[in-house]
Amino acid sequence: MNEPAPTNEQPGRGLVVVAEDDTSIADLVTLYLRRDGFGVRVARTGTDALAAVRGLRPVAVVLDIGLPGMDGVEVCRALRAEDNWTPVLFVTARDDEVDRVLGLELGADDYVTKPFSPRELVARVHAVLRRASRPSSAALELGAVRLDRGRRRVWCEEREVHLTATEFGLLAHLMGNPGRVYQREELLSAVWGYAAVAGTRTVDVHIAQLRAKLGERTPIRTVRGVGYAADAEGER
Repeated sequence: MNEPAPTNEQPGRGLVVVAEDDTSIADLVTLYLRRDGFGVRVARTGTDALAAVRGLRPVAVVLDIGLPGMDGVEVCRALRAEDNWTPVLFVTARDDEVDRVLGLELGADDYVTKPFSPRELVARVHAVLRRASRPSSAALELGAVRLDRGRRRVWCEEREVHLTATEFGLLAHLMGNPGRVYQREELLSAVWGYAAVAGTRTVDVHIAQLRAKLGERTPIRTVRGVGYAADAEGER
């Protein structure tokens, strides 16, 4: 199969940068994304991926961790350091918690592990984009945290906190139902948009990142043996 030509076209669903050095995987992912109405720009190296995201302003990035030269971790770190919060879906060849946790700590929104179903990957891209654009105008306030769903901004004691689309969706869901205790599986379904097959560790990592960003005044608390809730008293 011939390598897909780079394109700046952005069909109705927007442009996705696919950062993947394996030609067969890049071709397959490109095929399925284009079938679903996305434009695609393929980047073979981390440096090219970073330049593509900066220059083309895609709606999402499918980012392989094992890129030559500047790897996917470095690309994601560079984007987040620039306050570029384009949704990132990490792809990893290593089925271990280290890559997954590291990717989420860097501000990735989700991950898939090779080998993966291209249909699942496209579904994950859709889920990430839904979290990034879920409409709502209501503002929420709980303890020291204020969340503006319309402008997708969060403050803690007047300090603005920058969150990924997934972190924002998770915090909004918890704050929108103060005091209610959610099991991890419920949060996966409501926020991520898929079932527990993804693994509840994903929820734990995002909760940890939210707490780290919000600091001591976080409204999120752990209910041991059950899950998580948000209330004015916060973590305890």
